[in-house]
Amino acid sequence: MNYGTAAYYTLGCKLNFSETSTIARNLDEAGFAKVPFDSGANVYVINTCSVTEQADKKCRNIVRKALSYNPEAFVVVIGCYAQLKPSEISEIPGVDLVLGANEKFNVTEHLQNLQKKEETQIFNEEIKETKVFFPGYSSGDRTRSFLKIQDGCNYFCSFCTIPLARGRSRNASIEETIKKAKELAQTKAKEVVLTGVNIGDFGYNTDENFFGLIKELDKIDGIEQFRISSIEPNLLSNEIIEFVAQSNKFVPHFHIPLQSGSDILLKSMRRRYDTSLYRSRIDRIKELMPNASIGVDVIVGYPGETDEEFMKTYNLLNELPISYLHVFTYSERANTTALRIQESIPVNVRRDRNKMLRILSDKKKRAFYESNINRKETVVFEEAEDNGMMHGFTKNYVKIKTPYNPLMVNQIGHIKMVDLNPDGTMKVELIEQQLETQTWINENRV
Repeated sequence: MNYGTAAYYTLGCKLNFSETSTIARNLDEAGFAKVPFDSGANVYVINTCSVTEQADKKCRNIVRKALSYNPEAFVVVIGCYAQLKPSEISEIPGVDLVLGANEKFNVTEHLQNLQKKEETQIFNEEIKETKVFFPGYSSGDRTRSFLKIQDGCNYFCSFCTIPLARGRSRNASIEETIKKAKELAQTKAKEVVLTGVNIGDFGYNTDENFFGLIKELDKIDGIEQFRISSIEPNLLSNEIIEFVAQSNKFVPHFHIPLQSGSDILLKSMRRRYDTSLYRSRIDRIKELMPNASIGVDVIVGYPGETDEEFMKTYNLLNELPISYLHVFTYSERANTTALRIQESIPVNVRRDRNKMLRILSDKKKRAFYESNINRKETVVFEEAEDNGMMHGFTKNYVKIKTPYNPLMVNQIGHIKMVDLNPDGTMKVELIEQQLETQTWINENRV
């Protein structure tokens, strides 16, 4: 047994947060108490992302910051960046250990000796050797937890390195996943977000599937609501949409990657749908759940994106009843097939297109929020903010604000949305709050 302290920093996606939390619990069992990052821990574990160049660069900054708190700390780097570029990480001053995809959940075995060495140790196998699924969930945030239900991806889109960093699609059985969810039900988390690399591919190569999983999750006691994270449009079947529409626990919020509104570019990207299928999914959601929130991922500046093809994306997104956008500027990534395409888009054009879509996103979000004014909803209230306010999210992902009240943290409130605040959040009237010990009425208006 080791007895020391460990601090953690997570870059990137919700899946990374789930995995960091699982690793932290493992280290806690091995005798490493979790402490704040700025406390000068004995061990620092940095879970990295490699979706963008900025994420790669940020890893270096986090390592420096960790060593500024404790120059003798043992620094471990894991995650996608560690799998893709272990040698590059080993050149960062102060990094002691780099663990690839197959080794990151064995971190405790590598911490028997915390003596810093002259050379960084690397444990990294070819990604094709990564076949085991490690379930897990995030903890520490009482309000919301991320349940890892799937890992890896079989799609190999032309712009993406995730299959190279995480391997092939894999998951536990429905029975094993339900066991983890029931563990989560004991943590007092009110909301569970289903997360993975390609969650709609759950059950790949077996007789189970994502639809079967969510039907079983819907039966679990002790979890107030489930939220589906990003899901591919071709895997978001009508039966899933129809199930969510009548479910008491799955909330009306979908995040559906589009990437491009040009069928020409979608084919070049090796996406598995076209704009017609995408539009049909949005239409079906809105037909059954008019107040559903729909988020969209989109890439600008992909090679071959002429002005005409970009405007196809802009016009499609402008027409669709979506709620917000996550806009990504294409960046060249090693070992991706998009590098073979000759028609590179100038960086300044990429930035201009990004700006256009971010402005469109702001307009879409405001219109969606305004459409919810005077609606009654339920909200899971979260922690306080610095300005004496606290926030929460409705089932359909409208962010609300109300004056801080410690009794409301991690509680579900019934509210009426009345107007927009200057910062774009929703002003609400609290109708009723269902506490674990009492019900009380708060007539305070924000």
